[in-house]
Amino acid sequence: MRVCMDTGPGGANPNEDWGAGTPTLAVVLDGLSTAGLTTGCRHGVPWYVAHLGGQLVAALADMDRQLSDGLSDALERVAELHPECDLKDPGTPSATVAVLRHRYGVLDHLVLADSPIVFEGPQGYSVITDLRVDDVLPEIRAEVEQYETHTPEHRAALQRLVRAQREVRNTPEGYWVAAADPGAAGHALTGTTSLSEVQAAAVMSDGVSRLVTEYEMATWSDVFGTLRAGGPRELIAAVRKVEATDPTGRRWPRYKSGDDATVILCQW
Repeated sequence: MRVCMDTGPGGANPNEDWGAGTPTLAVVLDGLSTAGLTTGCRHGVPWYVAHLGGQLVAALADMDRQLSDGLSDALERVAELHPECDLKDPGTPSATVAVLRHRYGVLDHLVLADSPIVFEGPQGYSVITDLRVDDVLPEIRAEVEQYETHTPEHRAALQRLVRAQREVRNTPEGYWVAAADPGAAGHALTGTTSLSEVQAAAVMSDGVSRLVTEYEMATWSDVFGTLRAGGPRELIAAVRKVEATDPTGRRWPRYKSGDDATVILCQW
C-alpha cells in the first residue's frame, strides 16, 4: 500500500487533527472542539490525539488483531498516561477515529464518528462514515447555524451546543467518540472489503470531506482526481479556497470558518 498524507489547521489555533500512514495502515483522528470550555484535562486536545494516534498504530502492529480491540487498548493506555486529570469530566478530550488496514488481500476499516473513509472502485465511490451525531440536538445545532462565525452570538450558541453534546456523548442516547472509556471502541463501525473491489481509498477528517458533503463544490471523482494530480496538499488548498469565499458562514453555516483538515490517499 502506498500512502501520501497532509494535514493543516483551520485557523490560528493548533491543529487538533492527527494522521499517520504505514505500508499497511492509515489512521486519521479529528479532535473534538472544546469551544473554549474546560475539559478536566491539563494537556489539551492536540496532546490527546497525538498520544492516541501513536498508541493506536502500535496496538495494530499485530496484523491479526481486530481494529476495535486495538482501539480499545489504545484508549486504555492513553488514559493511563494522565491519571491526574479528571477523565470522568464529560468534556474530557476526545476524537473521531478512521482506520484503514491492508491485510492479506483485504481492507479492514473502522470508523467512529464522522471522519469518513472513501473507496474508489470499478463501480464508483462508496463512503463509510458514522453520522449518529447528526441525530443529536438538532434544535441547538440549528441555533448555531443562525449566526455568522466570529460573532458573540455564534460563540455563545456553539458553547451551548458543546455543553449539551457532552451530556450525551458516549451514551446510548447520544453518539460515540474516542475519549477515556475503552468501551467506546465497541461502538465503532467496522467491516472488511476485498482489495479486488478497490482501486484507491482516501481516509480523511470532515474538514476535508465537507468540500463534497456540505459545500457541494466537488464530487468524489473530483476529489480523487485532485489527489492524484496534486496530492493531499492540493486538496486541502481547494477546501481553503472555497472557504475563503464565505469567511463568516453566510452561504455555508458552520461551527468554524475553517476546520482542521487531514487526508491520506492510499493506492495499490
